[in-house]
Amino acid sequence: MTVIKNDENELVPTCLVTGWKVCIDYRKLNEATRKDHFPLPFMDQMLERLAGNEYYCFLDGFSGYFQIPIDPKDQEKTTFTCPYGTFPTNACRLASAMLLEPSSDV
Repeated sequence: MTVIKNDENELVPTCLVTGWKVCIDYRKLNEATRKDHFPLPFMDQMLERLAGNEYYCFLDGFSGYFQIPIDPKDQEKTTFTCPYGTFPTNACRLASAMLLEPSSDV
């Protein structure tokens, strides 16, 4: 790992692999990106809301959504929890779209 200074005298980490120094400045992209006004809740908030429930499970969403197929007769039992409450999965438009239509984006 090599650290270089850019034109604004800021330190930028780089990694030399092929002799080329690749530096990416994401500040303009970050400025242009619309910020999500529904952030994910903190883990302690989630655990507080789950307290007293008889059953609950946490699924690792690292690889994306719906990695574990759910039997169609049991799909109505699935829910998601957010700061506004607990809702059936079919109430989430994104979840419904992902279940109904495979992605064609590459």
